[in-house]
Amino acid sequence: MRVNRRKFLAWGAGSVVGMSALGALRGNASEGGGTAKPPNFIVIMADDIGAKELSCYGHPAHRTPHLDALAAGGVQFNTGYATPICHPTRVMIMTGQYGCHNGVYNFAGRRGGPDPDSPVEDIGANHVTFAEVLKQRGYKTALAGKWQLSGRLPNMIYECGFDEYLIWAYLNYLPKDAVHTGGFENESKPSRYWHPCILKNGEYLPTKPDDYGPDLYTNFLMDFMKRHREEPFLLYYPMCLTHDPHVPTPDTITEGEERFKSDKRHFKGAVEYMDKLVGRIVAALEELGLRENTIILFTGDNGTGGDGKGQATELGARVPMIYNGPGIVKRRGLSPELTDLSDVLPTLADFAGAPLPERVIDGHSLAPFLRGESETTREWIFSFIADRRILRTKRWLLEDNSPLRPGRLYDCGDSRDGTGYRDVTDSEDPEVAAARDYFKGLLAGLPAPILPEDGDPTAIKPERAATREQRQIRRESRPPRANRRKAGGESAPE
Repeated sequence: MRVNRRKFLAWGAGSVVGMSALGALRGNASEGGGTAKPPNFIVIMADDIGAKELSCYGHPAHRTPHLDALAAGGVQFNTGYATPICHPTRVMIMTGQYGCHNGVYNFAGRRGGPDPDSPVEDIGANHVTFAEVLKQRGYKTALAGKWQLSGRLPNMIYECGFDEYLIWAYLNYLPKDAVHTGGFENESKPSRYWHPCILKNGEYLPTKPDDYGPDLYTNFLMDFMKRHREEPFLLYYPMCLTHDPHVPTPDTITEGEERFKSDKRHFKGAVEYMDKLVGRIVAALEELGLRENTIILFTGDNGTGGDGKGQATELGARVPMIYNGPGIVKRRGLSPELTDLSDVLPTLADFAGAPLPERVIDGHSLAPFLRGESETTREWIFSFIADRRILRTKRWLLEDNSPLRPGRLYDCGDSRDGTGYRDVTDSEDPEVAAARDYFKGLLAGLPAPILPEDGDPTAIKPERAATREQRQIRRESRPPRANRRKAGGESAPE
């Protein structure tokens, strides 16, 4: 394991205790007649997809049979939070920390985000990731898909604890003198889907016109698990699907159809092809005889693009959260328990028997609940974007809160999908007052930057759609969105 001085110090004086505990765990495993192999992990994070897009979460038209099977055979959290925008989510899932502890509240240079040259943006040098935590336990690690974090290539992914990688590459990711010879999404952003721009372990990998990026990323990870099937491994798959441009997939493209023209009608095909790739990974595990000792987590990085993403609401933060591992994870199906993506690092560490770094970890290990040893997870979950905060218990929801505005408070009852929520922001009912005070106490330990209100792009209107039908009407009446995104580097606002 390659660890620089700052990373070593991140474990602090407690590292001696941690490594002693690790040794004890290894010793206990060997007492039963041989060293027990810790479980493999596959962490899949789809792009721009809220929970509502999967059929197991109630979507009436999207067919996601492979994810539905994982949900039914494992644990499907009805309420799981990312952040409403991808960059802070990607830092949170890897570090187990909220923005108030890892310093990343938004994209660098955007409202509430760090300066592009801030040390907190250097993930490899100044944070400890779940890959590094697992490498203490002898894990082989690989990453494929979409990176979208700061740092300098070719070393930045290695510095985050990954042994190998294959990613969609912005032009400024490419080695000096390398020229992308494939497709482009616009004048300056290379393609992630058809004829994609690929970087493999620091080298530009030329592709062909019929190459479809998501297939390449999936094939790379399947090859990695085959090569390392005798060792514990972590595969981290931040997918490109289902982010725009919405182009046809290999299953939906017709002869002569334009492969680089975005059309929202292709979104359904993207969701279903994403599900198909998950099915391929599961089938590969079964073929290798690894299914029983592998935990799969499927989640998303924020709410659906154009329908929640970027908003400080539950619609912006609620993502799929499915854990499955036939020999390890108890079959519970749909669960009302709560989780957010800060829980991933401590959960993986717990299952692997790896010590945590000596720093604040906001997440809670879900391992006891997933193994069936407990019936609860945590009392509340949290999300944020810039100075806006979202806080949830099983019954109560606070949206769009900031240090300068209280936000909106909802009594959700037993509902989890936005239907039937009662706006109780102005209520003086004793139960509401108690909930308000409880959230106030929690927020005191979850500070946010204090930012001016004028021209605030993250502010939302107090009104929110109460039903799925109302949201559908809004979507259908909304004019097509102009593509206002700029091509860019590591933290381009995808």
